[in-house]
Amino acid sequence: MDFFKTLENKIRNRTAQVGVVGLGYVGLPLAVEFARAGFAVTGIDVNESKTARVNAGDSYVTDVPSEALKPLVEAGKLRATTDFGRIAELDTVNICVPTPLRKTKDPDMSYIVSACQQIAKYMHPGMLIILESTTYPGTTDELLLPMFEGGGLRAGREFFLCFSPERVDPGNPTYQTANIPKVVGGVTPECTRMGALFYEQALQKVVPVSSTQVAEMVKLLENTFRMINIGMVNELAIMCDRMGIDVWEVIDAAATKPFGFMPFYPGPGLGGHCIPVDPFYLSWKTRQAGIEARFIELAGYINGQMPHYVVDKIQSALNERGKALKDARVHVLGVAYKKDIDDIRESPALDVMHLLMRRKARVSYSDPYVPELVSDSLNLRAEPVEEAVPKADCVV
Repeated sequence: MDFFKTLENKIRNRTAQVGVVGLGYVGLPLAVEFARAGFAVTGIDVNESKTARVNAGDSYVTDVPSEALKPLVEAGKLRATTDFGRIAELDTVNICVPTPLRKTKDPDMSYIVSACQQIAKYMHPGMLIILESTTYPGTTDELLLPMFEGGGLRAGREFFLCFSPERVDPGNPTYQTANIPKVVGGVTPECTRMGALFYEQALQKVVPVSSTQVAEMVKLLENTFRMINIGMVNELAIMCDRMGIDVWEVIDAAATKPFGFMPFYPGPGLGGHCIPVDPFYLSWKTRQAGIEARFIELAGYINGQMPHYVVDKIQSALNERGKALKDARVHVLGVAYKKDIDDIRESPALDVMHLLMRRKARVSYSDPYVPELVSDSLNLRAEPVEEAVPKADCVV
């Protein structure tokens, strides 16, 4: 049987049963786009509250309004379940699960391994499997491929395996899942062709590459580029502060150069689901190859020190006004990692707040997108700006 031709026809005719494992900020928007394109989509997540909300048409992801989700659910184009057994009915599966770092900065592959073990139980000939979770180069070929070929099926002939890096930028009004170019690479040329064909049905632009390793490295290059440049400008900000130079004026003037320069801006550290995490996947992998990723490690150190720098600046500013940091009222405006979203993952604002509390400051915050903070030693509710700011000794 020609499994390639059979699956190709299903995809082109939009009769393929599409599955998405992991219904977070990556998986749910992807599921919605394929449902919009006319496919029947099944979302799988271990979190029962997520699957219940999806089946009720109630979105918990900023980039997917409930008004967009509900009609797809009501039309029967999108459903959610916690039952991995439904994989047996699917033709394609996209894996969109978390890939955090351990405290030792080593990759935590447990979510990927768990998802793939479930998929391997129920996979069948003629299936397309695509990993989207950010990871180190070699994951798809070294970790996933042996798991899926363990049952006797061969990649490129009886099933198709690809990697395609998620590039979601939560809260971006211009670039979302549908119009962000989609890079995809397969373990064989046939796998790449199938992966590209699949994405072309729902997304505006697809960029095929020669291998899964290239596709895996693409995401790491994108975010390592940003992380290193942010580290450089954060160090520049510290230098300028010591020399009495306005770093913002320096950057604005430098940005007038029409070639060879791209402005980056200093801040209290790195936040979000990608930039603080992804480069360390690369540095971990290069250590396995006997190479030291010095730029990554140095930029990581500089960015990691920025919350301490911010707290030192707060303490100095209070001292200049005859006020000790201990028992000072410090109000933080905004705790998400960037504006207009509710995502607090790796947010440097949380690090700043923890450091302030260690120095016995009385910390409060305002954020219209984050009504409460329950994290480690934090247990706070957002306060109205107009009430909190007049009472504060310092506003950050």
